Amino acid sequence: MRTVFFALSLLILSSCGGNEVKIGNRTTVEFEHVFDAGKVAKGEIIKAKIKLKNTGEYPLVVGDVEVACSCTLASKPNEPIKPGDIGYVEASVDTDKVGFGRFSRDIRIIANTSPSVLTVSIQGEIN
Repeated sequence: MRTVFFALSLLILSSCGGNEVKIGNRTTVEFEHVFDAGKVAKGEIIKAKIKLKNTGEYPLVVGDVEVACSCTLASKPNEPIKPGDIGYVEASVDTDKVGFGRFSRDIRIIANTSPSVLTVSIQGEIN
């Protein structure tokens, strides 16, 4: 189902006037695999801005972002990221919904990269 959604998203984007995205074009990306929030107080909202740098030859299209639990929200860039440009996935973790001590919450970024799923871990410690 996700693959169908991603393919349809790319098809829609490729049909927009002036957009150079074509289905099957894969690109490369640089990103930090871990966002370390450090020590935070219980109840604090952690805001993570995950930088995606398109290092490939084709526009980077983020089709979806997935989170593992209700404590985490994430949003994707609305437009393709041109080669050489930077875009962001923004995420937040509600620490009221997380236990005390060390934690790690993953965000899966589905894009036209190889592999097509990029995983970023938001980590920290709740006092």
